[in-house]
Amino acid sequence: MSQATPTVSSKLFGLFCLASYLLSLSYGSTFLLSLLIGSRGGNEHDAGSVISAAMVSTFVAVLVSGHLSDWLGAARSIALFGLLLVTASLGFAMTPGFGHLLLFFGLLLGLGWGVFYTLGPIIVASLVTPAQRAKYFALLSGSMMTGIGSGPLLGRAASALGLPVTSAFYLASLASLIGVLLFWQLGAKLKSTQATTAARITWQTTTQVLGSRALFPIIMVGLGGCVFGGLSSFQTSYAAALSLDYSLFCLGFMSAAISSRMLISGYVVKRDPLRASCLLSGLMLGSIVLFAFGVHSGFSYLLAALMLGVGYGLTYSVINGLAANEAPAGTTSQALLLFSLSYFIGVFGFPLLAGKIIVEHGMSTLLLTVLLVALANWLITLGRLLWRRINAKTAATI
Repeated sequence: MSQATPTVSSKLFGLFCLASYLLSLSYGSTFLLSLLIGSRGGNEHDAGSVISAAMVSTFVAVLVSGHLSDWLGAARSIALFGLLLVTASLGFAMTPGFGHLLLFFGLLLGLGWGVFYTLGPIIVASLVTPAQRAKYFALLSGSMMTGIGSGPLLGRAASALGLPVTSAFYLASLASLIGVLLFWQLGAKLKSTQATTAARITWQTTTQVLGSRALFPIIMVGLGGCVFGGLSSFQTSYAAALSLDYSLFCLGFMSAAISSRMLISGYVVKRDPLRASCLLSGLMLGSIVLFAFGVHSGFSYLLAALMLGVGYGLTYSVINGLAANEAPAGTTSQALLLFSLSYFIGVFGFPLLAGKIIVEHGMSTLLLTVLLVALANWLITLGRLLWRRINAKTAATI
């Protein structure tokens, strides 16, 4: 990447974040799939199958997104594939039953979301200096998380107004269409502002990135995606089992994730990233413990959601910056592509296993499985801290 990174205007970046919010509503609405499919006679395993169909197409999206970016420009590529998000949301709403056609729309969702989620951070990385990346990544992810969290709330609002849950999918498709138009209009402006970079991924750059310290945040985002995907995709089932309102989770998680990214991420990213990721992933682990053993009322449910929002939300921002900055010189874009791919494996792949676990063994077994994943995530950061301390002591004695 060019070392002379242009300065992005606040107005331009604000429009970029607004468009990202609108596109994210389509993915957020998929957290209502369990409720939608359940109303049509299906179960959590059926919902997990639809969500996990997106994992297959995200592999394709990640592999082609770099080539698309080099050919059309990142923003125009997002606009083009954003149309698939519009189509997927409409398809979920209009398809009767829960058959194979929903799997097709799941594939479309993966293609659209994969290109958008992969190229968004690459745009940010090329617009700002390396020192600013973590801050701007946090602003972008905060906008996306707002959209993701708003999706389920649309369903709750529809229910309160006596409307079918499909109304949320129709609204998400309309919002995504507006986002597509904004990204298309932003294409020329972003292209003229962006630093020149080759985004396509090759076997050589892949081995370079995976042979560097960037491997650790790439693994961590995959594990974090498992936690987020496993909990969010079946939160309607979890809340129903405890006679709670799933909108409490959406409100708590979304408000905590967004406010922490917008208000304190600037402070967090200035701290030691390894210490910060260890503390925050530990907070995320604590929230899973609470979900598994301590939720007995609306208050404890909301508290667990708030803890998860802060822990997951800020950890993601920190390790996103680590993946970009710990990658070998000239491979920042490729590191971010692999970062996104790992995330997709977790967030889209894990719900298939999660749905099967719920149907065959119950929600408590799923929560224990998620707890083990969150523990592994935290142990990676703890191990890195200990290894750094050992190396520092060794160097001091030489």
